Amino acid sequence: MKIILDAMGGDHAPEAPVLGAIEAAKAYGVEITLVGRSEAILEVMRSHGISDLPAGMEIAGAEDVVDMHDDPGSVIHKRKNSSMVIGLRLLAEGQGDAFVSAGSTGALLTGATLIVKRVRGIRRAAMGPAMPNKAGGKTVIVDCGANAECTPEFLLQFALVGSFYARRQLGIENPRVGLLNIGTEDSKGTQLQKDTYALLKAADKDGLLHFTGNVEARDVPLGAVDVVVCDGFSGNVLLKTIEGTAMFMGSMLKRAFKKNLASKLGYLLCRSGIQDLTKLLDYREIGGTQFLGIRKPVIKAHGSSDALAFRNAIKQAADAAQGDFTAELEKSLAILAEKKERTND
Repeated sequence: MKIILDAMGGDHAPEAPVLGAIEAAKAYGVEITLVGRSEAILEVMRSHGISDLPAGMEIAGAEDVVDMHDDPGSVIHKRKNSSMVIGLRLLAEGQGDAFVSAGSTGALLTGATLIVKRVRGIRRAAMGPAMPNKAGGKTVIVDCGANAECTPEFLLQFALVGSFYARRQLGIENPRVGLLNIGTEDSKGTQLQKDTYALLKAADKDGLLHFTGNVEARDVPLGAVDVVVCDGFSGNVLLKTIEGTAMFMGSMLKRAFKKNLASKLGYLLCRSGIQDLTKLLDYREIGGTQFLGIRKPVIKAHGSSDALAFRNAIKQAADAAQGDFTAELEKSLAILAEKKERTND
């Protein structure tokens, strides 16, 4: 198993990705290719007293870097010698099993689509973060920002790829798929939701997925479904609202425990549980978000990732490569395409 890592992507590059990669290599035994400015990578190692890379690690030189302000559509041409583009090309050429970057989301998605390519039959790749829920599991949100405007066919494909991801990567045997809406009734929503509802219901009847109906935003973090399907605009609002609410509740909880001596003593008694909750909601523990619908795993790490976040993103990438479901997804997409063709005839 070889993971390709963009050593120059992110707010704390190259230090955070290099140190995270070294930790991951030691902890998980995966091979890692660091793509970036060789001297900068070696300088990070020297500054931390590391003389040699761990066994299975190597450096692939790349002298250019994708800037966060670069136009995503022109990156693969204007930044063809960047660590991101070279890393994606290595993945496409079979010199690695997955790619991790904390660089520009738009540039990474565009590069993954044009260089690594989408799964055959997929119209748009989507971002599918797995968020912890009250039920003790995780809920995949597809899409959470890659596609602000969608068609019913796009959302149907998001449902399929999200369902495969939940089953293969999260170990959920029969993932419950819900359509994000303003009510649970099938008559709710705009024409997009109504048309998508019909497509998802038909896909459920054909045995391609397990559609449970519409789901309201408040029920997503409660674990009402395993996969929530939505356009990228709504999904991003949902995701950021969940994150903001978690931050708000965390700060209020901290304030309550600091109120007086009795509350401070109470904190000491339940500190372990609070730390577990904090860890559950910490993006560094999650690692990153996989672009669903790309032929090989491409993981987008958070822009402010530290070494721990990169270590976990590499672990996530290795797990994604081992649980590849491309062939199964293509088979299901072929069934949908055949059905649509018969309907049109």
